[in-house]
Amino acid sequence: MSLSEVKKSADTRMAKSVEALRTGLAKIRTGRAHAGILDHVTVEYYGSPVPVNQVANVTVVDARTLNVQVWEKNMAGPVEKAIRESDLGLNPISMGDSIRVPMPPLTEERRRDLTKVVRAEGEDAKVAVRNLRREANDALKKLVKDKEISEDDERRMQDEIQKLTDKYVGEIDKVVSQKEAEIMTV
Repeated sequence: MSLSEVKKSADTRMAKSVEALRTGLAKIRTGRAHAGILDHVTVEYYGSPVPVNQVANVTVVDARTLNVQVWEKNMAGPVEKAIRESDLGLNPISMGDSIRVPMPPLTEERRRDLTKVVRAEGEDAKVAVRNLRREANDALKKLVKDKEISEDDERRMQDEIQKLTDKYVGEIDKVVSQKEAEIMTV
């Protein structure tokens, strides 16, 4: 493995950690309706579990209401049941082949709890980025030990990897603060 490969690998894996954080935070409910909130809800479809958005069209009616339009009439019941039994705390209302999903307003206490969850997710992402930095530094030490690079090259590359780490940790902080602001907005 060369110096550029070590850096490139660390960079792409750190970027994936930030992206995983964004995906995880998208599932945290903010009180406003958005179609992505039902992405991780699965429904039984001909014997296999599939996401709701693969058996229905999920649209935002207004700031507090989602509309789930199932493509097959016989799927309305299972989709409604899947939404009700999900960990989102939603109570869907069936209207034939479409389902209305009102978003209950968040209490102040629940908002504070959600910000703690967001901070914990952010901290987990930072730990992942730091672990990737450690792995990259270990790879550099191995290259020095195998006499493929000099110690000066190792120090220079460690500085670059530290800069990458700082960049991605800053990005994580930004994502977390945006999500906290979104949650705390009434």
